[in-house]
Parts: sequence; C-alpha cells; structure tokens
Amino acid sequence: MPSAHAAAQYRQRRQQAAVSLVRFPMARHFHITRLLDRGRFNDRVLRQLGWAMAFIAGAINAGGFLAVHRYTSHVSGIVSGMADAWATGEIRLALSLLVMLCCFVGGAMHSTWLILWARRQRLRGGYGVSMMEEALLLLVFGLLGAGLSLHKGLFTPPTVMLLCFIMGMHNTIVTKLSGGLLRSTHMTGIATDLGIELAKMSYYNRQANPRVAAVRSNRKKFRVYALILLAFFLGGVVGALGFKHLGFGFTLPLALFLFLLGLRPAWYDVKLRWRWWRGRWSSRRARVVAQSG
Repeated sequence: MPSAHAAAQYRQRRQQAAVSLVRFPMARHFHITRLLDRGRFNDRVLRQLGWAMAFIAGAINAGGFLAVHRYTSHVSGIVSGMADAWATGEIRLALSLLVMLCCFVGGAMHSTWLILWARRQRLRGGYGVSMMEEALLLLVFGLLGAGLSLHKGLFTPPTVMLLCFIMGMHNTIVTKLSGGLLRSTHMTGIATDLGIELAKMSYYNRQANPRVAAVRSNRKKFRVYALILLAFFLGGVVGALGFKHLGFGFTLPLALFLFLLGLRPAWYDVKLRWRWWRGRWSSRRARVVAQSG
C-alpha cells in the first residue's frame, strides 16, 4: 500500500535524523578551529583559546598604537587620563577619552548580546559570530588606518572609536567563555595572578599546623597565566613588525585567522538548521503523499 510505505519511510527518516543530531556533535576531533563547536568548554579548550585570543589582542594593540599612538585596550589608562584632563581643565580631551570608554563598553555589550541571543535560540555559534564580526571590523580598521596618512584629522576619531569597540568585543569573548577567569586584551589581572601564585610557590611552610591549611600553589594555573602573558607579548612583537613592514595590510592575516576561528561553530549551526528545515520539508512532503495515497 502506498500510504503505509510512505509512512514507514517517514518514520525511518525521522529516526535517522534523530540519530545524526545526537552523534554529529560527538564525531569531532580536537582542533584549534573546532574549539567552539561544543556546548561545554574544558580546561584545554580555554587554554588554547586564551593563548590565541591574547596573541591577536597583542597584535591589534600594536597596530592601534601605530595608528593613533595610544593603546586602546588599556581602560585604566583611559579613565586615569580622563580624570587628569578633567582636573586640568582640558574638557575636550576628557570628553574624547569618555567616548573611548563608551566605545569599549559598547563593544562588550554588543558581543554579549550576540552570545546571549545565540543561547536563547539554542545555537552554539554566538562566540563564532562575534569573532567573525570582529574580523570584519578589523578589515574596516585597516581601511581607516590606510586613510590616516591622507586625512589624519578626518580618520583619527573613527579609527580610535572602532579600535576601542573591537577591543571591548575581543575581551568579552574570552571573559564569557572562561566565566570571568581569563582576560585577553589587558594583562593587569594576569600579572596580579602570577604574583599571587609566585608568592605561594616561594612561601615556606615552616611548621605543620593541623588547624591551618598549608600554603599550596596552583602550578597549572600559573602556567596558563604565564603563557597568556607570553602570547600577548609575542602578539605585540609580531604585530609591531607586521604593521611596520606591511602597513595596515597586516590586518588581513589577523582578520583571516579570527574569522576562521569563529567560522566552524557558526557553520555548524547553519548545517544543523539546514538539516532541520530539510527534515521538516521531507516530512511535510511525506504526509502529503500519504494523504493523497
């Protein structure tokens, strides 16, 4: 009978789709471009993402200093400069620094909105979409930076604002992924944590007191923070050399790496949605065939 055969095919397709949706996330090998494909992130994932994002942040920071002679990721310096300018009566400079601060906060807000929206839609590509958008903004920064030599007064304000916005987005991604444990655009907290762990390592437990726990350092945590600091430094060196010899065209490889890092989780969601829509269309077609038979 045609109707019974169509109904059996429909049930078989649904079972195959359910099995594929369960197995698809697990059939993945560990790779740097696949880190964001999963819903949960282990320590190894966070370490590699922290190193990669810190390296890119160091390179972008070097490019920003070359373009506008200011480190746009250093929010503490921005706030301190704003207070100093306000106290000395340089209201215009203080307002400019306030705009930089607002752009950094705006970038953090925008990246968080993308991540929260993706979670509400049961998507895994929120972090990836944020990275891909940041990569496109990096290309815009390269174009604005190239125009600084021709029209410095015209292109400097939007370049500074865009850099602060990018840095806000960049720092938010790692912060959200690690639950606030890691940062990628500024190393003040990283250096503080390194000092804390070094103090624990050098502390001598002279007498064993059963009522007081002995001081123990977390060497694994120390290595993570040390490598993030090293990655930021190496990124700054590579960025300074790259922007020095290649100019603002060096934003292209940085943007490409960041885009590829975020492409896989976004493409993963696209494939899942396509499978869902295709299965829905096939089931509707099967019902029509069954009813017509």
